Amino acid sequence: MRDKVKIAAVQMKPRIMQNRENFNRILSKTRIAANTGADLIVFPECALTGYIFTSREEAMPYMETIPGPSTEKLASCCRELGVHVVVGLLEIDDDKCFNAAVLVGPDGLVGKYRKNHLPFLGIDRFLDPGEGSFPVYKTAIGNIGMHICYDCNFPESARVMMLLGADILALPTNWPAGREKVAKHVVIARAYENKVHIVAVNRVGSERGTKFIGLSKIINAWGDTLAEAGGEYEQIIHGELSLAEAKEKHMVFKAGEFELDFLCDRRPELYGEITKVRKSSG
Repeated sequence: MRDKVKIAAVQMKPRIMQNRENFNRILSKTRIAANTGADLIVFPECALTGYIFTSREEAMPYMETIPGPSTEKLASCCRELGVHVVVGLLEIDDDKCFNAAVLVGPDGLVGKYRKNHLPFLGIDRFLDPGEGSFPVYKTAIGNIGMHICYDCNFPESARVMMLLGADILALPTNWPAGREKVAKHVVIARAYENKVHIVAVNRVGSERGTKFIGLSKIINAWGDTLAEAGGEYEQIIHGELSLAEAKEKHMVFKAGEFELDFLCDRRPELYGEITKVRKSSG
C-alpha cells in the first residue's frame, strides 16, 4: 500500500436551503483540489444543505437518501478525477432523519456515518442520533474513519476508530463562535492520544444569526498541525500524511530508556466506568 497521502480540507460557506448551488460549488472545489494533487478532499458538516434549520419539517425537503442523487453525481466526479471525498449532508431514511457524512471514491460510495452525539444547536435539535458505532473504511489511500463535529468532544469516538485500525479520521464540523478551544486544542489532543491523522474541516460565515469560526486543520499522528485555515474566509488548505506514521503506535524517544505504546500500554480492564449509562446532571 502507498504511504504518502495528499489531503485537501475545503473550508467553505454553504448557503442554507440551496442544495443545488452548494453541490455545484462542492464539485468545483473538488476539481480545484484534485488539480493540486489531493487524494482525499474533505468538506464541512452539512456542506450540502446548511445547518441552522428551525424545525425537522423545514429541513426535510433538503434531505437526501444515501445513496442518492448527490452521492451518485459525486461518485462520477471522483471516478473522473481519481479522488476520495468526504461531504456532510442531511439524510432521510424512511421516518428517520440524520446528520450524516459520506465517503465517496473512484469506485462509488464507500460508506457513510450518522452523527452519534447531537448538541442542542441548529438542525441537530430535531434529528435522530446515529444507530451505529464508528465504522472505519479500507481504501486505496488508507483506512478512513468519519465522525462529525460534537463527536470529537467524546474521546471514545476517536478511540474506537483507532482500535479498528483507522489511519485518518475525517471530521466535518460546524463549529460556531464559542467553540474556539475545540478547534485549537481538542482535535490536536485526539490526534496525539490515538496517534492518528485528523482532518477537521469547518465552515465560515454567518447563518441565521449564528457565526461560524473556520479554523480548519490538518493534523498529523504526532499531533502536529500541518496546515490551518483562518477564521473568516473560504479557503483550501493542504497537507501530506504518512500512513506508516499512523500505523506505528509504538513511539521510541530513546530506545531502551523512553518508549510509549499507545495501543499495548492500554488497560481496558480498568475502563468499565466509561461504558455505564448515567442520567444527565442537567
